[in-house]
Amino acid sequence: MHATTILGVCRDGQVALAGDGQVTFGDMIIKHGARKIRRLHDGEVLAGFAGAVADAMTLFEKFDVQLREWKGDLRRASVELAKEWRTDRYLRRLEAQLIVADEEQILVLSGEGDVLQPDDGIVAIGSGAPYAISAARALALHTKLTPREIVTESMKIAAELCIFTNDQIVIEHAPDTDAKDATEDGAKPARRSRRKTAQP
Repeated sequence: MHATTILGVCRDGQVALAGDGQVTFGDMIIKHGARKIRRLHDGEVLAGFAGAVADAMTLFEKFDVQLREWKGDLRRASVELAKEWRTDRYLRRLEAQLIVADEEQILVLSGEGDVLQPDDGIVAIGSGAPYAISAARALALHTKLTPREIVTESMKIAAELCIFTNDQIVIEHAPDTDAKDATEDGAKPARRSRRKTAQP
């Protein structure tokens, strides 16, 4: 559960999630470019995980179902998933934590039934969380950087300090200004630039 770093920043009507690509098995690094960030509900919701990949994929599927049922209501879908996660005999054995977000709010979900919203719109999970969140809070307080810029720089710092976090960072953000600008220009939406994004 701890061998990764996922960071989210939500402010000024924008949100960004970033995750590193390292996957470890015991004391060995077996993958450098895993993708731990997903877009759900037709791209309107961002989600990232720390934990076992199979467990996280199961939770993503469950969460997507809740989002459809509650018509994209992030908070209600999160509460319902947390209830199911805590009470279901199978789900409560899953080892993972989730960060979920839209343009207005960001939440942390756990198998203990927690649905937590940070006061400052900044949250992190995984082994590198203390480094990433400290850097993000400092940048948010003392600069005018966008959420995407904040998560980018903060994850670089976390990668330098946490041995379970690498610098092959995947970032998703909303609103997707790249796609919007391309559409307004009459072109196909451009693919978001990112580093290596191999599937886990």
